[in-house]
Amino acid sequence: MLEEEYQATHRPFGAQRNQPPLQVPFEYEIRDAAVADLPDVRAIYNHYVANSTVTFDEEPMTLRELRAKFARSQKLNLPFIVAASPSGQVLGYAYVYPWKAKAAYRYTAESSIYLGPAATGKGLGNALMAELVDRSRQAGLKEILAVIADRGAEASVRLHMKFGFKEIGHMGRVGFKFGRWLGTYLMQKSLK
Repeated sequence: MLEEEYQATHRPFGAQRNQPPLQVPFEYEIRDAAVADLPDVRAIYNHYVANSTVTFDEEPMTLRELRAKFARSQKLNLPFIVAASPSGQVLGYAYVYPWKAKAAYRYTAESSIYLGPAATGKGLGNALMAELVDRSRQAGLKEILAVIADRGAEASVRLHMKFGFKEIGHMGRVGFKFGRWLGTYLMQKSLK
């Protein structure tokens, strides 16, 4: 058989003529994060450390650092949630963390949301953000801030805008990563 003939008639196993390929449903459960989730959370975050400018961290986060951050969130009763597949794999996560250490800032937190590379573009960011905003309100927070890179994070800016975050400032050239200067957008959402 000629190569051209093979390619013209080859269909993946189980495919029907004129039928779209079989789609596997994207299933997940959003729940409170647990200590057992932290290695997956760390792997997702460190992917962005190594491959993007959405975080200004240049060194991978250690499990010890993440455990300390998680413990502080738990102590302060702040939401730290994950989206997990039916098999338990963490597909993405979101949390809020104190904006500043001074007591007067106690009703303001900074949000973070990260999706595993295979989970992007499937609506998971929307689901995590909706849950994070709701749980932040339940936790008594009044303001959520987001600090977002001004290059390479356009999807994050759009997501935050969709949920009512307003741009309140831009800081140019405040970070240097991968041989280039980067700035940040500061966005805010009131939960009142």
